[in-house]
Amino acid sequence: MIKTVILIFIITFLSSLKADENNKELIESAIQNQFRKKENISRDIFRNPLETLMFFGIRRDMKILEVVPGRGWYTEILANYMKNTDNFYVAKYNKPPFAVEIINKIQNEFDTYFSENEKNFGSVQHVFINDRFEIESDRKFDMILTFRNSHNWLGIEKGEQIYRSIYKNLKKGGILGVVQHRANETMESNFGKGYVKESFLIKFIEEQGFKFVEKSEINSNPKDLKNYEKGVWTLPPTFRLGEKDKSKFIEIGESDRMTLKFKK
Repeated sequence: MIKTVILIFIITFLSSLKADENNKELIESAIQNQFRKKENISRDIFRNPLETLMFFGIRRDMKILEVVPGRGWYTEILANYMKNTDNFYVAKYNKPPFAVEIINKIQNEFDTYFSENEKNFGSVQHVFINDRFEIESDRKFDMILTFRNSHNWLGIEKGEQIYRSIYKNLKKGGILGVVQHRANETMESNFGKGYVKESFLIKFIEEQGFKFVEKSEINSNPKDLKNYEKGVWTLPPTFRLGEKDKSKFIEIGESDRMTLKFKK
């Protein structure tokens, strides 16, 4: 009896290792997709997509939502990874709450790009964020991801609304993955410059109903001084100061980022 239990345990364990390895290969394949934009590929060294998505525990049998995908840096990878599953969605603003002209332009370019390149990346389905900062969806998700958006939501005092809506749209036991520019704990959060204290954001998201699971230093960058005139956008890839001290900012690289995992 004991030998049978041990044998079952070993078989289950080995099967789990094999599944993890297969999943890793699928993520790697999506990252190595030749149709990704070259400028996006050049950011992999800073954004560590394989390690980040493995940390969050993504799987192809999940229903996945990426909230406010911006220009689609992660969308290129996620859509290709989830290709032919019909389970990948992005949440976009119905009416942008700030920088209306810029965000409308970004969202329109996003739509055009992924529509014209569906054969290269797979289908990207849409849900919308309404004026009350609620995600309008008739489905529940296994995993919701958002990358470098929290400072914007907190800066316009909509963080509570969006994170409560994310909680509502997750299945019980579902995972929330957050990557965000990180202020030092000795600094005050400065939403207008893109930086948020890790302890503050963890507590804030917990207050919206989530259970904090764990954090990772995958996307940390100790070179980031976090004291720039133009905030986080002083650094690559934006270079808000243009050519001024550009070589110094190239050496620093992209911002120091927290990588947080929560559960409903």
